[in-house]
Amino acid sequence: MTIEVKVPQLPESVADATLVNWHKKVGDYVAEGENLVDLETDKVVLEVPAPVGGILKEIKQQDGSTVTADVVVAIMEAQAAPAQAPAQAQAASAPAPQAAPAPAAASAPAANVASSPSARKLAAENGVAIAEVAGSGRAGRVSKQDVAAHISAGGSRHEERVPMTRLRKRIAERLLDAKNTTAMLTTFNEVDMKAVMDLRKKHQDAFVDKHDIKLGFMSFFVRAAVAALKEWPAVNAAIDGEDLVYHNYQDIGIAVSSPRGLVVPILRNAENMGFAEIEGAIKDFAVKAKNSTLSIEEMTGGTFTITNGGTFGSMLSTPILNPPQSAILGMHNIVERPVVVNGEIVIRPIMYLALSYDHRIIDGREAVGFLVSIKKAIEDPTRLLFNI
Repeated sequence: MTIEVKVPQLPESVADATLVNWHKKVGDYVAEGENLVDLETDKVVLEVPAPVGGILKEIKQQDGSTVTADVVVAIMEAQAAPAQAPAQAQAASAPAPQAAPAPAAASAPAANVASSPSARKLAAENGVAIAEVAGSGRAGRVSKQDVAAHISAGGSRHEERVPMTRLRKRIAERLLDAKNTTAMLTTFNEVDMKAVMDLRKKHQDAFVDKHDIKLGFMSFFVRAAVAALKEWPAVNAAIDGEDLVYHNYQDIGIAVSSPRGLVVPILRNAENMGFAEIEGAIKDFAVKAKNSTLSIEEMTGGTFTITNGGTFGSMLSTPILNPPQSAILGMHNIVERPVVVNGEIVIRPIMYLALSYDHRIIDGREAVGFLVSIKKAIEDPTRLLFNI
């Protein structure tokens, strides 16, 4: 029986998608539920599973094609899994005879190497066999960055021109929109991290034993942000037309890196989450971001965002707003610096904080007050435990 493989229904906020990598070729047997091809949207990568087990008879949409929901991308012939013939089974169990080495080109056909269209294009332009490139993606998939690194290792001089991914295009659009449509301003402060670092060191082992996850800095900042957003509600607000929308909940976006760029999954109702829940959710987000399995629902919405440039060594930056949110908190790396405490110069681990905000909604007093609230909570983390 012939079966059409169609693009699944896309989320409401996604109009179309791009085919980025076929995992099977015509003539291959595909098990039911096995991924046939990846669909890249402007937010996430979706998989198209085989609706039945059978033979892939025809591929109707090639890599790079733009498709919408219900478009037929392939034709399959429903068929039971092929059984291994007795002669084949006997041959498989017998020791293989020694054979002369096969030519190197035949040992790793490029068609069997999972790779992105841009990777294959760059490899072809530079005369590189895609099978020779070590892939860093999921299941060894080769990206254009892998091909570029392979070429650079050989000392060749080249340029490449490749289309931006849908995610990168979307990021560019949103950043430009934030710059052009908001009255963005950034205020700064510094925070002494000694109290938090001492608290983590004292309770880390017990925390791991009980919750099976490490206690990081981000959970302290999320809890501090929740308290500060309640104290300064304008920082948690948004503009909708000519109205101001104040949220009585805190859905906090956490910026994490992925192979496709920066993504911002959301901690829903962060005000109800404890330290262990926050750390577990962030760890789960990081794994999903690395594997490109974050859902659109996990990245939709949010009332406030936290980004940590310190993981990359950033000392100070001015983060850009994530519209329609009105503010974003930027964390940075922790550096030991001389500071004055009680009239004496001491060495303390200091982090610079940055709050970018939309001045149409948030006044300077509110922005500075919010950042001071964060500073107080981090420098005296017992305030978070007693909700003061």
